[in-house]
Amino acid sequence: MLTLVLGGAASGKSEYAESLVLKTALPRYYLATMQVWDAECAARVEKHRKMRAAKQFKTVECPLHLDAVRLPARGTALLEDLGNLAANELYDPTGAGENAAAAILRGLDLLAAQCENLIVVSNEVFSGGADYAGDTGRYLRALAQVNNAFAARADNVVRVVCGVPVYYKGVEP
Repeated sequence: MLTLVLGGAASGKSEYAESLVLKTALPRYYLATMQVWDAECAARVEKHRKMRAAKQFKTVECPLHLDAVRLPARGTALLEDLGNLAANELYDPTGAGENAAAAILRGLDLLAAQCENLIVVSNEVFSGGADYAGDTGRYLRALAQVNNAFAARADNVVRVVCGVPVYYKGVEP
């Protein structure tokens, strides 16, 4: 089952996505897309890794090249989040650059084939109607392309607003 969980900053989307994973059987994978740039980032990653371990998640670091991820066994994977992954693929010198959206979608397809359930968290973009230029516009367009294509493939699409899930496609499990 494929599920896309969308929401704005601090909307509760990550907590909701995690609650969906906790309803599933083991194994549980947390696909972490944050790049570690400094000691502060490293401390944050370690804190979150310990919290997830207590919930029986196995963390898989994948800040780039999602298509290279190989899960050891079928189960449920939570990808957190497409916004980080899109930025990493666009701007990291070893990333996909202008082909970021296509590379991410290819990686999601390969990942979905390895899972019973794939739950993907992403940022809601363009709902404010603002016109962005330059690199911000390029980033938002790439992320929107991935969101739209994955939503079309997904069994469930849910937007979390103030901690409340609203299903646009599928039903809450």
